[in-house]
Amino acid sequence: MKLISWNVNGLRAVINKNNFFEFLQEEKPDIIGLQETKLQQEQIPEQVLAMDGYFGYWNFAQRKGYSGVALFTKEEPLQVSYDLGREDFDSEGRVIIAEFEKFVLINCYFPNGQKDDDRLQFKLDFYEVML
Repeated sequence: MKLISWNVNGLRAVINKNNFFEFLQEEKPDIIGLQETKLQQEQIPEQVLAMDGYFGYWNFAQRKGYSGVALFTKEEPLQVSYDLGREDFDSEGRVIIAEFEKFVLINCYFPNGQKDDDRLQFKLDFYEVML
């Protein structure tokens, strides 16, 4: 099974600049997790929605143009969840947890601590919840 994780820093940008679909065609991942998709549901590019052979799952940030994760998998998961149970984390669209028969996959975009103390504490709290 081939798993790929990719921080795309904007899915629409990576499609236009980095030959996203050629990469998928060449690598043929069974599962690909994307982080920092930076889009809302209505902004998903049509060619992504039309990707053949993959089940697609999305977690969007409430804030437009921020954060977000996506998961594409050839095998349909038994269960998928999107929340950690804390509104401040869940509103940023940072996690997709997919349960398969033999493993659990966590696609996560961890927050940057930045220089201000509030975001540093947010990051440390996020790490604690993930552990």
